[in-house]
Amino acid sequence: MSPSRPAVPPRVAVVGGGPAGLIAAETLAAAGVCVVVHERMPTFGRRLLMAGRGGLNLTHSEPFEAFAGRYGEAAGRLRPYLAAFPPAALTAWAEGLGQPVFVGSSGRVFPKALKASPLLRAWLARLEAAGVALKARSQWLGWDAAGRPLFRDADGAVAPEAADATVLALGGASWPRLGADGSWGALLAAQGVPLAPFRPANCGFEAAWTPLFRERFAGQPLKTVALSFAGRAVRGEATVAAYGLEGGAIYALSAALRDAIARDGEAVLTIDLRPDLAEARLAERLARPRGGQSLANHLRRVAGLSPVAANLLREAAGGTPPADPAALARLIKAAPVRLTAARGLDRAISSAGGVTLGAVDEALMLKAAPGVFVAGEMLDWEAPTGGYLLQACFATGVAAARGVLRRLGLEPDAPS
Repeated sequence: MSPSRPAVPPRVAVVGGGPAGLIAAETLAAAGVCVVVHERMPTFGRRLLMAGRGGLNLTHSEPFEAFAGRYGEAAGRLRPYLAAFPPAALTAWAEGLGQPVFVGSSGRVFPKALKASPLLRAWLARLEAAGVALKARSQWLGWDAAGRPLFRDADGAVAPEAADATVLALGGASWPRLGADGSWGALLAAQGVPLAPFRPANCGFEAAWTPLFRERFAGQPLKTVALSFAGRAVRGEATVAAYGLEGGAIYALSAALRDAIARDGEAVLTIDLRPDLAEARLAERLARPRGGQSLANHLRRVAGLSPVAANLLREAAGGTPPADPAALARLIKAAPVRLTAARGLDRAISSAGGVTLGAVDEALMLKAAPGVFVAGEMLDWEAPTGGYLLQACFATGVAAARGVLRRLGLEPDAPS
């Protein structure tokens, strides 16, 4: 049975109007809590709308254990939250908002509309119907002398919020123009909350291309390749950028590449340009007479390499690729690219760092600030693109809200 609700419902301030904050507000409102969501930007869900430009990859359909393992060092800590609000729960939630979903060929889950705006409109309408107060242009300033969260409104007036608990869901530091700039770090550090430095995640990397390669091939994709680094291989697609490399396969390796560059000053990425063709078979094809063809045409004809892939071999070889078929086959199967720097936070899809997982208890409440809960990318975890980022934001938002409910004595009894 559920606990009885108090005559005067408790009041909770949610700080941050992105996915983690809004799902926390929805969870709290469903339990009869009076919820106020404060968002310092003029509108809510700005990063969700940005994600919608790519079709709004909500989550992923792979088996749960594989899914949970995508979170690297934080996987063990995040697993209970993901299990309590798994991908199936997120897809059911989206469909409950009138947004049916489908599973793409890669296993990624998208709304059929392939846009975020219909889902966000329906979501905000449902929150308002549930009595959630949505306050835009309301900036969190920390706490007053009585420990109440303090806010500055659009007119510059500063006032505290009478709240029985607070959920912080202010995002990471990778989208400053959308509101996620990590500026909240100083406020929490002043309260003794341990923080990890912000680092770019799911980012591109710089490589010293020759001017000719940069001018001719920037923006062109390397399709169906396999990238390898530090014993891990990822198949997918990368894109040549004027500064270096970017794209999904690069993002999947970005944490290891970033950390290696920070440690060693560089990282050598290996690219298999023909992962479906064995090296010996490739060497046989390359041994066919070239005649008067250019190397690029020969590689296209016998090895199936695109012009950008063929010219990448020149970059990897530091000049003309080897003429010997066996040596050329080895280079195609393992072309080294020296990466010298990760792109900055303002260019990254997401960020690592923030509130350390050791700074919160199992309910995601700050140990240094009882009654204050943290959710979403404020926490120090990272994951590749593919639906993992949004899923963890939703799952930790739900977990923080349930932690608030337990603290307020409103959590329903666990099912028998």
